[in-house]
Amino acid sequence: MKRPRKERMLNNQGGPDTKKCPCGLFFAHRGESKGRWKMPEEVWSDAQPFRFEGGKTGVLVVHGFTGCTQSMRPLGEGLAEAGFTVLGPRLPGHGTSVEDMAGRTWEEWTGEAEKGLRDLLERCEKVFVTGLSMGGTITCYLGEKYADRVAGLMPINAAVARLNPLMPLTPIFKYVLKTIPGVGSDIKDPDSKELCYDKVPVRAAAELHELMKVTRRDLPKIIAPILVFTSREDHVVPPANGPYIIDHVSSRDKELVWLENSYHVATLDYDKDLIVRRCVEFIRRLGG
Repeated sequence: MKRPRKERMLNNQGGPDTKKCPCGLFFAHRGESKGRWKMPEEVWSDAQPFRFEGGKTGVLVVHGFTGCTQSMRPLGEGLAEAGFTVLGPRLPGHGTSVEDMAGRTWEEWTGEAEKGLRDLLERCEKVFVTGLSMGGTITCYLGEKYADRVAGLMPINAAVARLNPLMPLTPIFKYVLKTIPGVGSDIKDPDSKELCYDKVPVRAAAELHELMKVTRRDLPKIIAPILVFTSREDHVVPPANGPYIIDHVSSRDKELVWLENSYHVATLDYDKDLIVRRCVEFIRRLGG
């Protein structure tokens, strides 16, 4: 897909969570939110936040747990091609190192996404939110917190109700285990690969568990139109999460779209073009 001419990559500036050293590299600073200084972490070149300037309709695009903006770029580009203003933030602790992610909190992840949302709300007439996996969880979280301000939500394989049965034990396991095997790049297309960590910090998994609890509790607060994408076969987030969201939101305008030819990272899989098309149709139908 051809990149929009008006794309402005935020890695020219380093983004809100990065700083520039004299040699020209961009780094994420670990632990600043907790008042401590640590050696800087270099941000992967393909993990930089992105922005596409377009019309008066904005779309926030949020990546998933242990992944980075690379997994959302095709969707971001597709939305930009349709004429929308698109913002794809890099969540703290992602696209750097497993160690960096281990020290982050769920409030940092939602806070970074919220900054992007407020930016779009200030500049656009209507704003939509979409996200993959934990990004889908954050999509729902923002739909709850900004219930009367978001024009629509498009979560993709969002983790809200059910995940690994051991997930509730992570608040205990984090004291005895540092990491567990990674869950990224669950993709059916053998020619596609997600840039992500090969390990999951157990402390970060415990933070995700807390985010899921908070988001699940407040699902009835969602009143905006919602288009829920769920892969029929997903080895990371059980497909039951999709119907659960549909059943518990208060939105009158809601639809569940089953993805029949993709695994978890559907935005990089065989159904990626379908996701772009359905999102564009959804936004335009709602006056975007």
